[in-house]
Amino acid sequence: MKKLKQFIVGLVIFIALLILSLYIFEKDYLLRAVRVTYFNGHTTAFLDDYKHFDNRIIEKSTVAQPWKIAKNYNQIKTTKRLEELHKAIGTVAFLIIKKDSIWHESYYDNYTKNSKSNSFSMAKSIVSTSLGKAIMQGKIKSLDQKVSDFFPEFKKGITADMTVGDLSSMASGLDWDEAYYDPFSITTRAYFDDNLRTLILGLKGIEKPGKTYKYLSGNTQLLAMCIEKAVGKSLANYVSESFWKPMGAQSDALWQTDRENGIVKAYCCIASNARDFARFGKLYLQHGKWNGKAILDSAFVAKSLTPRFKDSPQYGYGWWLSNFKNKQLFYMRGHLGQYVIVVPEDDLIIVRLGNHDKPSTNGSPHTDDFYVYLEESYKMLQQELSPTKN
Repeated sequence: MKKLKQFIVGLVIFIALLILSLYIFEKDYLLRAVRVTYFNGHTTAFLDDYKHFDNRIIEKSTVAQPWKIAKNYNQIKTTKRLEELHKAIGTVAFLIIKKDSIWHESYYDNYTKNSKSNSFSMAKSIVSTSLGKAIMQGKIKSLDQKVSDFFPEFKKGITADMTVGDLSSMASGLDWDEAYYDPFSITTRAYFDDNLRTLILGLKGIEKPGKTYKYLSGNTQLLAMCIEKAVGKSLANYVSESFWKPMGAQSDALWQTDRENGIVKAYCCIASNARDFARFGKLYLQHGKWNGKAILDSAFVAKSLTPRFKDSPQYGYGWWLSNFKNKQLFYMRGHLGQYVIVVPEDDLIIVRLGNHDKPSTNGSPHTDDFYVYLEESYKMLQQELSPTKN
């Protein structure tokens, strides 16, 4: 019994010293990381983790605009290959929207059309869309406006020439480690820290901005901070009044913040549903128009969907770019396989939300599952014209 008491006392002292050392070395965010992820049975951020953070509300429209439902809605069964993939990697929502109508819709694991889940980095596209709106309104001069106009912390040295366009196109040259599973990476710290603003304003430049593409979540966070300064309101409110409400979103969305009444984690973490996420795909499909009214400049849309760098054709300004069967497409993309995929030539939007993805096995910047969603969706659409077995 005496030895047991000594062990317990020693363990308590060890834990206390460990916690104290985390605070001393400014790693106390790890306590939150462990509590939110590991204590909930995960090893990284997960679809429903918004419930464990403070959030700002992106208010829905008072005049909802439901998606039209296709005449032959859900009449074509999911292909065997697609259904097996959904089950294998934990898809929770899958939509095919053809010619502005929901043609196919599937939900799994008790998710429904109203269920919220984490957008992860699909939020980056929404932040860049907000940049376009701020430019359209004259709040930000252009893609070439200097970041230092908003934050003098970046006036000196290599960051002095860094622009908001560099942030949107992932060409900032900032020092950032985009490692999602490393508990000591700045990406992990940004996710769980309660003072995101200080973390971002402490970033240093290590490469000349505007020269090469390098995907960094810190770019989008800093961009969002610039937009908020320019428009004089929280980004959640700005997105609500600029897009969520005009596009008739049917549900409030939640945007994770670093603390209560803090700033949004802009590079990620909007909790919403598949139908409302799809609205941003429709907005860009329609060149910035909604119900015939331009709520985003068409020239900005075109710029966003064009690669900035020849050797990085997979990215424009906040949007991923690819092609399929010689058809150009663009898409929003998030950690663990969140997608809003748009094929303009066929007036097609595909949405997939889920727990995991299948990483690229051939060196492509696009994941393996991304192509499966496209291939099998087109097989399903073809069955409508020429019915065959899966």
